[in-house]
Amino acid sequence: MDEIEVVVAHSERATLRVGDVFLKVDTDPAHAAVEIRGMQLAPVPTPPVLWHRPPVLAIARVPGCALGVLGEPSPATAGAWHAAGRVIRRLHEAPLPPGTTRPVAELRAALDRECDWLLKTAVVPAEMVHRNRAIAEQALRPVAPAFIHGDLQITHVFVDGDEVTGIIDWSEAAPGDPMMDLAVLTLGHEERLEDLLAGYDTDGRQPADRTAIRAWWSLRSLTAARWLLEHGFAPDAPGCEFDVLRARMDDPAP
Repeated sequence: MDEIEVVVAHSERATLRVGDVFLKVDTDPAHAAVEIRGMQLAPVPTPPVLWHRPPVLAIARVPGCALGVLGEPSPATAGAWHAAGRVIRRLHEAPLPPGTTRPVAELRAALDRECDWLLKTAVVPAEMVHRNRAIAEQALRPVAPAFIHGDLQITHVFVDGDEVTGIIDWSEAAPGDPMMDLAVLTLGHEERLEDLLAGYDTDGRQPADRTAIRAWWSLRSLTAARWLLEHGFAPDAPGCEFDVLRARMDDPAP
């Protein structure tokens, strides 16, 4: 029997690794349904689904290693980031999956609610909240929806050398703003944005909106802070969400 590794665990879901098999246990069966569908439809490398017996989804390990982790420099090569950009562009140009785009009004309401909580609890300085709230507003614009991963964290993209071997964790796949995917992948790794876009913006395609990406860095960090704190994560760790908010204080005013 292989040793069981707890990859992530909180009150909503847990992921365990047993050898080359990952067991995902989720309180909401809809997440597994979206994940399976997303992996079936996405024209990019994804892990094979081994079996699904609610509330457990078993998927196979993908080869290679993650592009990096939040809070540490990415060890991946520039070529690996270029490859990630090309693969993500392929995803964003695919036919839309089932589902609806999250309305801008709903995003703005969530942003206002989380900013109010941050101001009330004073877990970060008020000036930081106000400045990032103003920057985040630039993400709340009309945009043509694309097939997005929806939670494209740096730990969810696996590479071997300069090749993407797999993208994992598709439970939030849906039509949405493609710049959010690019922002989440480079959150805390802003120095790798140009490497990523060197692959994403090739072949004369419409270039990525850098202003929107920077706005999503603020929006994502502001709206994720409370959930992270309440589920035992540390957005105040070096290189993580609160550092992302601090870095925006040096950006030009929107």
